[in-house]
Amino acid sequence: MVASSIWLWFTPVYVLAGLVLVLLVFSLVARIRGGRYVRPIVNAMTKVPLLKRWMQKASRAALEKQNPELASAIAKLERAGVARDPQRAQAALSRLTAGERRAYMEAAGAQGQMPTPSNRQERRRMEKLQKKTQGR
Repeated sequence: MVASSIWLWFTPVYVLAGLVLVLLVFSLVARIRGGRYVRPIVNAMTKVPLLKRWMQKASRAALEKQNPELASAIAKLERAGVARDPQRAQAALSRLTAGERRAYMEAAGAQGQMPTPSNRQERRRMEKLQKKTQGR
């Protein structure tokens, strides 16, 4: 009777050890192929509203530390509701400061870059596309 109650006292230790193990596995999987296998896990986690809010808050905090002007621009654009209406997006862009607009355009340009081709056929198709656009 007494021996079984002692093991009950170790329950928090088991829970913490389990959480540490999950965190270690998650960090190891994140290092494999640039996080390719973590993306589906994170996408599944974002379906839980509480976890989604936590991840958005962490992302915003990291962005504010890294590029405060871009974080400010994104916050202003989100408040304006640019995701739903392109006219609102244009109006909201005109209300940004010069630094915010520059940071947003750089980030949007970096996201809009063409992906690196994975094989020879795609690489040649990309080269042909670039030659056509340069010839104009």
